[in-house]
Amino acid sequence: MEQNYQDVWKRCLAFIRDNLQNNSAFTKWFLPIKPIQLKDDTLIIQVPTNYFYQWLEEHYIDLLRSAIKKELGPKGRLEYSIVLDTTDLYEISATSKHRTEVKNPEIMYPVPNKAPFNPFVIPGIRRIRINSQLNEKLSFENFIGGSCNQIARAAGFAVANDPGKTAYNPLFIYGKTGLGKTHLLNAIGLQSKMKDPNLTVLYISADQFTQQYIDACRNNSANEFTNFYQAIDLLLIDDIHKLSGRNATQDVFFNIFNAIHQQEKQIVLSSDLSPIDLAGIEPRLLSRFKWGLGAELEAPDVETRIAILDKKIHENGLEISKEIVEYIAYSVSTSVRELEGVLISLLAQSILNKKAITMELVRQTVDKIVRNAVRDISIDFIMKTVSDYFGISIEEINTKTRKREIVEARQLAMYFSKKHTKASLSSIGQQCGNKDHATVLYACKMVGNLMATDKRFKEVVEDLGKKITG
Repeated sequence: MEQNYQDVWKRCLAFIRDNLQNNSAFTKWFLPIKPIQLKDDTLIIQVPTNYFYQWLEEHYIDLLRSAIKKELGPKGRLEYSIVLDTTDLYEISATSKHRTEVKNPEIMYPVPNKAPFNPFVIPGIRRIRINSQLNEKLSFENFIGGSCNQIARAAGFAVANDPGKTAYNPLFIYGKTGLGKTHLLNAIGLQSKMKDPNLTVLYISADQFTQQYIDACRNNSANEFTNFYQAIDLLLIDDIHKLSGRNATQDVFFNIFNAIHQQEKQIVLSSDLSPIDLAGIEPRLLSRFKWGLGAELEAPDVETRIAILDKKIHENGLEISKEIVEYIAYSVSTSVRELEGVLISLLAQSILNKKAITMELVRQTVDKIVRNAVRDISIDFIMKTVSDYFGISIEEINTKTRKREIVEARQLAMYFSKKHTKASLSSIGQQCGNKDHATVLYACKMVGNLMATDKRFKEVVEDLGKKITG
């Protein structure tokens, strides 16, 4: 039969009163205690201050242990929840002679609506679990893999299944904005919690971490801040490059990093830049970023972009033709976030404005979201634009055929790729029919010569150029 925590504590109080000679001591040290939870064989009680807790431990530990053992049996335990000024939760065993610190204390704080998560300034009672701040939607299942993220994804999955026990500690994930760093950090946290629900996991941005530290210093609770983070099993910090120039925050993070790493717990960091490119970060901290594995997230290739779109379309119950999907995938090449932005806009216009998702609507949406923003024109986009313009498939353009119209399309793709991208000649040749750099140079020369001698061809190039640049 399940026991009520209040009834258990009432019986404990009755036992303590009967065995305590001093009634004033009972009134002073035991009546203020409030029971707050009974979980399995553990009774959790709230005490007013850390000093109050220390006095109980020093003077009444044997009496408390006897009361708990009587009510909950030989496996009975007592956990203290200390209001405001405590740093840790402790437990005592009914059969042990000394208190022992809880191995993985997890703390949850009641957070007011719209308030930032900050466990060091929000008044309230420390409890059993922390809010991991993980987004349930950003799982591995929803993270589309491809050559652009293969190493980072595989390393992240390995870390999630065995945090702190792989060579990837820390795991340092870096790449440009919008490529999935936040998604991957959340996926690692969710997977680790799914495998071991008892793990203490926290996802937090570097900005939040810094603000928490500032608040902790302002409230004279810097030690509590450090102790809290050192107790975390899997710490996921997003945008670690934002610690640049914040020397005091870097100092405290250095100590937290060392403590977590020495306990063989896991650290995962994300950044817009690789460790060697970070500026304003202390050398001793940079050296630790390089201890584990640095994994780059690159811009997704066209196949991955199509896979991402297909999954998002299926999730939202949309019906979009293959032609439109390919157009979006070839048009939006540098950011997964922009891909999702195009789909969200199409979904909104389809539902709210009751518009059919046509190619014209897609072109307008892409123009608004992508082409009016600062972005890089990709070789993939150029290839797709040339393909659509001439009505020749990309597969045909990439063949070895010497048909004039196909050779012309391939040369134009090379010409515009050299003009509008920062890619090397070798890279352009590889993506335009697997040709060498000399072929690219020759193609650009031929296009230039034809523009100078053939008015029709020049008009074609100018028209095609407008479609590429928008």
